[in-house]
Amino acid sequence: MAEREMQLAYSELQPEMHAESGRRKKAQKIIRVLEHHLGREDLKDLVVLDLGCSTGFIADELAKAGGQVVGIDIDEPGLVAASKRFGNAVAFLCTDGSALPFPDNSVDIVVFNQIYEHVVDPDAVMDEIRRILSPTGVAYLGLGNRLQVIEPHYGLPLLSWLPYGLADRYMRAAGKGEKYYERFRTRPGLRKLCHGLRIWDYTYTVLCEPERFGADDMVPGRLATAPPAFWKALAPIIPTYIWLGTKEGPAPAGGPTRFPPTPFQL
Repeated sequence: MAEREMQLAYSELQPEMHAESGRRKKAQKIIRVLEHHLGREDLKDLVVLDLGCSTGFIADELAKAGGQVVGIDIDEPGLVAASKRFGNAVAFLCTDGSALPFPDNSVDIVVFNQIYEHVVDPDAVMDEIRRILSPTGVAYLGLGNRLQVIEPHYGLPLLSWLPYGLADRYMRAAGKGEKYYERFRTRPGLRKLCHGLRIWDYTYTVLCEPERFGADDMVPGRLATAPPAFWKALAPIIPTYIWLGTKEGPAPAGGPTRFPPTPFQL
């Protein structure tokens, strides 16, 4: 199979990257999860890297929460738009995530949210995240599941389940494009991707309290009070896992939750 080309203008392919209200809502979920894990009410004075920042709305919200934010992407038109609007609050860099321009152990927070499936070599990017993350730092990992029922970028049922050649034909038949670019992994594959980190699984924590964590976009209203056992039963096909990765950091410092974040070592 030919090597995939980098998506140098992703914001021109996906209009969602310009949907300001939706992007800012995603940012609030990220911030609330991070604040819970850190036991803080803001991200003041923390060095924050938004890896895959594109048009910059999430980076801007991270800066409003007090972070010293750097946005990284190879999406050139997205970065132009981001710099024009948010360049006074956020430093934006056009660079490859597999070669980050940061010293070892220098970043307090890395946000890597729903990005890995677009990356040519996500394992190399995760190596860089581990390298630059400080000993007490935390990586927010929003990781899409290959076994999700509805593929999120094109809205096609079971698209990500298919062998890639068949997925390409499905895309063409549905009028969604010529090739299926994204490369999702199953939960076991994601665990391998995150090796070397201690993971705190916030997936069920967030799903069980969607209002608290700003995740009502993930949970239909009628399921907002569903018991933890319901979400655990759906684990194999949950669309996105929310994992927080640390090197040596302590346990989550926030208050009690309906379903406590669950640790596992990789």
